[in-house]
Amino acid sequence: MSMDHDEIKQVFINIMNNALHAMQKGGELKVRVDAGRDNELWVEFSDTGHGISGEHLGKIFEPFFSTKGNGDGTGLGLSISYRIIQNHGGRIEVESEAGRGSLFRVILPLQKISVVKDSIHETAR
Repeated sequence: MSMDHDEIKQVFINIMNNALHAMQKGGELKVRVDAGRDNELWVEFSDTGHGISGEHLGKIFEPFFSTKGNGDGTGLGLSISYRIIQNHGGRIEVESEAGRGSLFRVILPLQKISVVKDSIHETAR
């Protein structure tokens, strides 16, 4: 399976936009990349925003679910992001606590790419 760079970029932008929205009065967004565990790539986004309440945590990947006010989002960003990552053979994990921020971990499988050289045989005529 090959990765669609535009789709992965869309996922990362969606997660970062949500983090920035959760920190409108300021805060810190950290992005960390780690490779090597079980042949997986981890990209973590942690913020110091308002966090996600326990009652909402189980719904954040549902289409049209949003805690933002009217006009501030469609509630599709995380749903689409979740599907994109699943289609790439990965998963998204979330840790959050209301008032303390959130951590979104995007986990994608790493693949070894082997380059196969074709042998060209010329035949004498």
